[in-house]
Amino acid sequence: MSTDVKQGISRGDKKERRLHGGGKLYVPAILQGMMFSLGHVFRKKVTKMYPEEKIELGPEFRGRPVLVAENGTERCVACGLCARACPPLAISMQAAETEDQKERFPEKFEIDMLRCIYCGFCEEVCPEEAIVMSPEYDYNFTDRKDAIMGKDRLIKSKEELQPRLDFLAKKRNNNFGENQYNFDPKNNIHTLRNREDS
Repeated sequence: MSTDVKQGISRGDKKERRLHGGGKLYVPAILQGMMFSLGHVFRKKVTKMYPEEKIELGPEFRGRPVLVAENGTERCVACGLCARACPPLAISMQAAETEDQKERFPEKFEIDMLRCIYCGFCEEVCPEEAIVMSPEYDYNFTDRKDAIMGKDRLIKSKEELQPRLDFLAKKRNNNFGENQYNFDPKNNIHTLRNREDS
């Protein structure tokens, strides 16, 4: 015999859970559920008549990833970190040389939105904040080929994405920047550090 049986605490013991009085009729539980429902009847309605009424989402929302354009050109330097960090391999790019000071740019940049899982890894690893998660969530396709978005559909101006960029700036690592590292600003003219100084 096990020690539980010796002590009179068998698994099917009726002493384990006993209902008393009104509990046998489940009246208290039913009344508690009805009071909860009644309390919600008089609350302010939060239902939106979608799609006529669009839902306003905050900057913390991770919608469709887009490329940030600053002064008419994308910030991207085609380093390829976003493509490497993407778990479902939704991002593909081809780098090309440019006469600009940043030296490289993505000649081809595509995101397969059917593969994208909106994890935000591409945004986290980008050293230029060139790819960010936009507030866009409402888009559909009639053909699978339409889901592959190129630069023509991905580039958004910095002004449109400013709330998200400000949100990311608040979350940025405090150990990053001039106060922590000794570096010559002339060595790297296109980093976040110098962009904020200009």
